[in-house]
Amino acid sequence: MKTPASSNANNLILIKTLQELLHGGQAHATFPDAVKDLPIKLQGVVPEGMPYSIWQLVEHIRITQWDILEFSYNPQHESPTWPEGYWPAEAIPPNKTAWKDSIAQIDKDLKAFIALLKAPDSDLYTPFSWGSGQTLLREAMLIADHTSYHTGEIIVIRRMLGAWK
Repeated sequence: MKTPASSNANNLILIKTLQELLHGGQAHATFPDAVKDLPIKLQGVVPEGMPYSIWQLVEHIRITQWDILEFSYNPQHESPTWPEGYWPAEAIPPNKTAWKDSIAQIDKDLKAFIALLKAPDSDLYTPFSWGSGQTLLREAMLIADHTSYHTGEIIVIRRMLGAWK
């Protein structure tokens, strides 16, 4: 029989595991690894046979993670229109600081989401009173899965461009 203390201990273990999953790197390269030291001239290149550039993937990760974060705590949040609201139209960053700003925002929003998981009143299992049955646990796994998927694409494009170790 589970006691409240064992239930709390299990939640702490799950939250720690989710945090590790969100940071990645358990079985594959992390997002920071995938974007590290990418030459500026390659950020906006769309290789033959690919529908987008690394810049577009980075921005897509940023926008999607931000949307999931906002949705997870703000019942009034309105998500962007799918799909155009989740993808930048331009293949190249709009200015010299956009790349670094986007990556910094991804890190900042990830930290905010992890803080949401760790909040004393967080409930991983009860569906939000808004949405269509989503839970904080589901949203954490969605961020991890989505970021991991597109991190793999970033690495493939880097390989196509000869910019991956």
